[in-house]
Amino acid sequence: MFFKLRKLLSRYLQDMRWYVIVSAFFVYALLSWLLLVWAGETALYQWPDYLYWLVVTSSTVGYGDLSPTTEAGKYAVSLVIIPVGLSLFALILGRAAAWVSSQWFKGAKGMKDLHLDNHILVIGWNGQRTIQLLNLLLREKEHAPNTPDIALCVRADVENPMPDKVEFVRVESFNQDLDMDRACIGDASVIIIDNDFDDMTMTAALYASKRNPGSHIIAYFKDESLVGLLRQHCPNVECTPSVAVEMLAKSAFDPGSSALHHDLLSVQEGQAQYSVAIPELSKPLTVGQLFSGLKKHYDATLIALSDESKKIMLNPTANQQIKAGSKIYYIAENRITRVDWEAMYAE
Repeated sequence: MFFKLRKLLSRYLQDMRWYVIVSAFFVYALLSWLLLVWAGETALYQWPDYLYWLVVTSSTVGYGDLSPTTEAGKYAVSLVIIPVGLSLFALILGRAAAWVSSQWFKGAKGMKDLHLDNHILVIGWNGQRTIQLLNLLLREKEHAPNTPDIALCVRADVENPMPDKVEFVRVESFNQDLDMDRACIGDASVIIIDNDFDDMTMTAALYASKRNPGSHIIAYFKDESLVGLLRQHCPNVECTPSVAVEMLAKSAFDPGSSALHHDLLSVQEGQAQYSVAIPELSKPLTVGQLFSGLKKHYDATLIALSDESKKIMLNPTANQQIKAGSKIYYIAENRITRVDWEAMYAE
C-alpha cells in the first residue's frame, strides 16, 4: 500500500503544472505563518524576518540565527514546516533543473525557434565542410566592423556543432514558410546555401530569393551548368561553382597557384582577400591614388574593383576614377575596419 501511494504521489508531482506548484508554495507560506502566530513565535512571524527564516529553513541551509523558542512552535516547525518545505523546495529545484536541461536539449537539437535580425544564415549540412565554413565565418566576424549573429539551418538529424558560438535550428523543408520562419529567413542579411545535392540548393536559393530579395544570397553548386540557370531566374543570387578542376589546370603550368588561392581565401593564416564599399568622396579618386594609399598606410594591395552593376574588374587601370557606391577588393593581413579616404589623395 505504501509503495502504491508513493508511486501515485510521484506521478502526480511529475505532472504538476508550474501554477499549481507556485500556488502550493504560497499556501504553504501562509499556513506556516499562521502556525507561527498560533504558537506565539513573535521573532519568526515578523516581516521580513519571516521570509528570511522560511527560505533558510525550507532550503535546509539552517543558519540557526532564528529558531522557534516555544514548545508549540517547535512541534509546528518539526512536523509541518520543515517536512513540507523540503518537499516543495526539492520539487521546485528539480523542476527548474529539468526545464533548463530541456531548453538546452531543444537548442542543441534545433527544436527552438530563433529570434534574430540581420544575421548570417547558413542553410544546409555538409559535415566537416560546413564546420569549416562556420569556423571561417566566425574568424571573419572577429574583424568585421559589425558583429552579426550566425545561424545554421539544417534538415539532417544532427546536433548543433558549435552550441556556444552559433545559433541552430532543424527544419523539415527549406522551402516551407512555417519551417523557414523559425530560422528568421526574412530578417537575414546574408544567406549562404550549401547542400549535398544541387537540386536542393536550387530549391532553397529560389525560395530564399522570393522570401528575402534584399539579402545577399550565396549558393554553392557542384554542377556549374546550374549556375546560369539560377542567374536567369534570380540575378541577385551570387552563385559559387566548384573551381577545383580549374585550380588543378592552373597549378600544372603555374606551380603553387592552388596554395596561393587557398591562402587568399583563408583568414586563418597569411594574407587574405577583403572588400570595402566606397562612400561619398569630397573629390574624384583614381585607382592609382588608392593603390598607393592602401599600400603606404595599410600595407594592403588593391586587386579589383566593382561598379554599381556588381561587375568585377580585376587589375583596373591606374587612371580609372572610383565612384561612390563601388566596391574595392584588396589583399591584407587583416580587414581594414576604417579607411582614411582623405589620406588617399596625398598619394
